[in-house]
Amino acid sequence: MFAAERRQLILEMVRANGAVSLRELARVVQTSEVTVRRDVRALEAEGLLDRRHGGAVLPGGFTRESGFPQKSLSATAEKTAIADLAAGLVEEGEAIVVGAGTTTQELARRLARVPGLTVVTNSLLVAQALAHANRVEVVMTGGTLRGSNYALVGSGAEQSLQGLRVSRAFLSGSGLTAERGLSTSNMLSASVDRALVQAAAEVVVLADHTKLGADTMFQTVPTDVITRLVTDEPPTHDDRAATELQALADQGVQITVAGTGASAGASAPSSAAPVPPADADTAPGRPPRRDVPLPGQRRTRGGAGPGPQRLNPGGGLEQGPGTGAVERNARMADLRRR
Repeated sequence: MFAAERRQLILEMVRANGAVSLRELARVVQTSEVTVRRDVRALEAEGLLDRRHGGAVLPGGFTRESGFPQKSLSATAEKTAIADLAAGLVEEGEAIVVGAGTTTQELARRLARVPGLTVVTNSLLVAQALAHANRVEVVMTGGTLRGSNYALVGSGAEQSLQGLRVSRAFLSGSGLTAERGLSTSNMLSASVDRALVQAAAEVVVLADHTKLGADTMFQTVPTDVITRLVTDEPPTHDDRAATELQALADQGVQITVAGTGASAGASAPSSAAPVPPADADTAPGRPPRRDVPLPGQRRTRGGAGPGPQRLNPGGGLEQGPGTGAVERNARMADLRRR
């Protein structure tokens, strides 16, 4: 394919989706990410699109919202890996809220196996995924149906959440930055997401690497309210994504990184390493995960959270002392290597 044809196809994909990762662009145009990056730079020089962390977006600083068909086809492997890990955070008998989105829909499909679970949601897609789970109770909000993402929004949805209290909220969005936190392109969706957050003791954000550094119009969750981010491994050359992850960790967000494809095995502890006790993160059958060590205490609405954490030789997390500049640099190098 000639350069002009590639660039036209890239431009059409970005216009159709609002934001597309370099990985996805390379797959569609059947070339390397290095070549795609060069094409994206050329298109940016012409003012036709903007580069973002590991991808390209429509020009103008804020990405617009894609429709459900486009979202469902974007970063599918990454969303699957993220959903696998996020499901491991949910315990039997919990009550949680799950927001709207294609990544949270993937999570819901895995939650159908958790007995005694109560899921509050404003998403028809989440409810549909759990409709035949006979050990899961689904509670839907009221509200007005928003057809582009099959979510219930408006005052009816927000009022139905008043007085609700659950252990965790699982949310997705259109963009995530350390400066503004999670954001979305629609005002009504943002308002309901804020109501979901108010009902939860902890907030877990599910966002693939294409969302990192993307900034959209309406803030839903400030960074200091996010307890944990579950994301996928950014491309090894994507220093900006690694920088964004480190900035989020510096603000107290616990980062859990899922591997996809062949890279997943690299994140798992070695068979020769000591085996940590079985739990939600290490039990057989669970997908590999890795928690990026935190430089400081986690701020939670209930008070101070656990102290700094680091990976022990067995691959598990342990409490550790304060972290200096040398360890922070080592963490950055580790993020870049993945």
